[in-house]
Amino acid sequence: MELQDYRTEYTYETFSFLPELSMDEVYDQIVYIINQGWAPAIEHEKPENTMTHYWNMWKMPLFGTRDPDEVLREIEACRAAYPNDVIRVIGYDNYMQTLGHCFVVYRPRGR
Repeated sequence: MELQDYRTEYTYETFSFLPELSMDEVYDQIVYIINQGWAPAIEHEKPENTMTHYWNMWKMPLFGTRDPDEVLREIEACRAAYPNDVIRVIGYDNYMQTLGHCFVVYRPRGR
């Protein structure tokens, strides 16, 4: 596995220095979020605003979901609606009221 140069213009969240995650790897991370009891949520933002703006939430967090495929369907719906945005999945820990996990699942080409 080849690591990316950390000095790139756009690096985001967990796994930023690794090559883009495959759908199987994204699925495994979603399963991890669900197994921790965290609520998966999807956020998106224009690439030029990711470091200076709060990200927009795609719908409400999926509180109580136990189905990783439901999260994948929502990722694809967000991607279809916002094809030029960076999309990330967060695992919201409602007990600690913080992000337990956060990673990018889609970057527009060239970003």
